[in-house]
Amino acid sequence: MSSPKERIIATTFELFARQGYNSTGINQIVAEANVAKASFYQYFKSKEDLCVEFLNVRHEYWFNELNSFVSKEKESKSKLMSSFDFLIYMNQKEDFRGCSFLNILSEISSDNVKILNVIQNHKKDVRNYFSQLIENKDLADHIYLLFESSIIESQLFRSNELIETSKKIITQLI
Repeated sequence: MSSPKERIIATTFELFARQGYNSTGINQIVAEANVAKASFYQYFKSKEDLCVEFLNVRHEYWFNELNSFVSKEKESKSKLMSSFDFLIYMNQKEDFRGCSFLNILSEISSDNVKILNVIQNHKKDVRNYFSQLIENKDLADHIYLLFESSIIESQLFRSNELIETSKKIITQLI
């Protein structure tokens, strides 16, 4: 059985995905995670702190899944193309939930630096991932932007069509 903290994080993922950050309250998280309110506050001082922890856990999970997914590929170009296939895999696995980081970004105020920093660091790591695969920085950034827009568009239209289109564009670019 999972620990109270793990149940809180898992419940947070489900609730944030289903109803958003702003519409999810601590009382609902506590109830659905089946933990005492005191347990919640033992681990998190606030909903904002929970969100930061959730995003950090999500970051680690997402990169572990990505690296595992592309690990069978040996060449950088193959890893790059497989990264877009990873988006299709995640869309199937998570029913087109999109990017947890961007979903939360759309709900926080611009002065919420604590959460914003975590989101920015995640996106910097995604961008660096492509920079490590492609020596040409401008091309790496172009592909990063295709990747990010593929996430948003696939969530918006509940379709992998533009991910496939991005792969065709990349084939022409590299």
